[in-house]
Amino acid sequence: MKRILIANRGEIACRIARTAHKMGIEVVAVYSEVDRKAPHVRMADHAVCLGPAPSSESYLRGDKIIEAALKTGADAIHPGYGFLSEQAHFAKAVKEAGLTFIGPSPEAIELMGSKLAAKEAVARYDIPMVPGTEHALTSVEEALEVAGRIGYPVLIKASAGGGGKGMRIVESAEALPQQMERAISEAQSAFGDGAVFIEKFITRPRHIEIQILADRHGHTAWLFERECSIQRRHQKVVEEAPSAILTPEVRRAMGEAAVRVAQACGYEGAGTVEFLVDEQLNFYFLEMNTRLQVEHPVTEMITGLDLVEQQIRIARGEPLPFRQEDLRIDGHSIELRVYAEDPFNDFLPGTGTLVRYERPAGEGIRVDDGYEEGMEVPIYYDPMLAKLVVHAPTRMAAIRRMLDAIQDYHIEGVPTTLPFGRFVMRHEAFRSGQFDTNFVKEHFTAEALRRQDEQFGEVAALVALRAWLKHQQALHVPANPRTYWYVRRKS
Repeated sequence: MKRILIANRGEIACRIARTAHKMGIEVVAVYSEVDRKAPHVRMADHAVCLGPAPSSESYLRGDKIIEAALKTGADAIHPGYGFLSEQAHFAKAVKEAGLTFIGPSPEAIELMGSKLAAKEAVARYDIPMVPGTEHALTSVEEALEVAGRIGYPVLIKASAGGGGKGMRIVESAEALPQQMERAISEAQSAFGDGAVFIEKFITRPRHIEIQILADRHGHTAWLFERECSIQRRHQKVVEEAPSAILTPEVRRAMGEAAVRVAQACGYEGAGTVEFLVDEQLNFYFLEMNTRLQVEHPVTEMITGLDLVEQQIRIARGEPLPFRQEDLRIDGHSIELRVYAEDPFNDFLPGTGTLVRYERPAGEGIRVDDGYEEGMEVPIYYDPMLAKLVVHAPTRMAAIRRMLDAIQDYHIEGVPTTLPFGRFVMRHEAFRSGQFDTNFVKEHFTAEALRRQDEQFGEVAALVALRAWLKHQQALHVPANPRTYWYVRRKS
C-alpha cells in the first residue's frame, strides 16, 4: 500500500494524512470548491476537486471519489468518519473497483448499520439488550401495545442512522402517536428510511463505549472504554477514557461483550461498540459504529496505540501486533469537541472568518484540527473546528490540564464550545464523576454559564488582590540608583 486516498475533509483528513506520511505512504486529498485552500489539501501529495461545496455534490459522490483514486494511482481509500464511512454500497464499490477499503466488509457495515438487524445478530451471543421491539413498527396501535407492556417512558429510535435524528422520548400513551409520527418523518428525511422501533428508556443512563480492533486472522482485542455521557441534542461534546465509574470486573465484562458483538458480524478493522449503563452498572448493547470514532484520540492517549496505523495495517492483512493481556491503561485522557456553536444561545451553529486562531500547546495537550487563522467556517458541513485532547496521570490532573488548555485556546470570529467545556470541567457533577446523559438538561443553561464565569472571575480578582497586597508589604530594593540604597564607589 503506497498511496491512500482520504475520502473526507477537515481535521480527520489531516489526522489520517499525518499517520500515512509517518508510515511512508503517499496521500491523495479530495476537496470541494470551498475547501480548495484547506490544510488537508495542502498536506496531501496529490489533490482532486470533487465539485461544488454541498456534500451531495462533492464528499458524498462516491463515484467521483473512486474515479479520483483510480486516476491518481491510489491503492486504497480511507473513509474517515461521517460522509460515506458507514455506507455499505460505497465500501462494496471500492472493492469492486479493485481498491482496498480501509474499514470493515460491506456485509458488516450493512448488518450493523441497521439497529434492528444488529440487535437480532448479537442476540445469539449473550449480549445484554434493552427491552423493546426486535422489528420495525408498522402501526401506532402496535407501538402503544409494546410501550404499555415494557412501561413508560420509552424511546422511539430510527433503525438507520444516528446522531440523535429520528429519536423521541415518550412519557405517556397520549403523547406516543404524535412523537412516533415525528420520529418517522425525521428518519425518512435524514436517512431515506422511516423504519423506527421502541425500547425502554433508561432514565439515568451513562453512555459508555468500547473500542475494538479485529484483524483477518481471527484476533479481536478491546482497547478499554470511553465515557461519552456529556451530550447536547443526543450528540457527544466531551469524552474521556477511562470512565470514572467502571469497576475492573464490569470493564472486563463490557470488553468481552464488545468482542462477541464484533464476532457476530465477522468484523475486521477498528470499530466501536456502544452501551448504555444504568445506576447499578448493568450495561445494555446500544449499537456498533463500523468506523473510526470522533473521540478515538482519548483511547490513543491511554493505550499509546495509533488507531489509524492499526486500521491501515489490518487492511494490508497484517495481524494485530499485541494480545489482550499486553494492553494497559496509562493515565487519563479527556477530549472536548470544539464546535463553532454558541453555548449562550442553545448551541446555535455559527459561521464566519477565524480572525484569530491560536492553539494551546504543551505537555499532554493535543489539538486535532483542520482550520487556520483567516479561514472561513462554511455553512455546508459539520461545525466542528477541532478536537482538544489532554492526557495526565490522573483524572483530576487531566481536568486541570484541560482548563489550562481551554484558557490558552484563542478563537475569535465565530462562537465556540470552549466556554461550555470550561463549565463542564468546573462543575462538581463532572468532577465527582456523578453525572449521566442528562448533564446538560439538569445543570447547563446560558445563565449558569454566566454565573460560573462571574464567580471564578471574582475569585481570580481576590487572589490577585491578595498577592498584590502581600507584595506591597514585602521589603524591596528600589531600582533608582539615586536613593540612599545605592552606594557609590569612591574615586
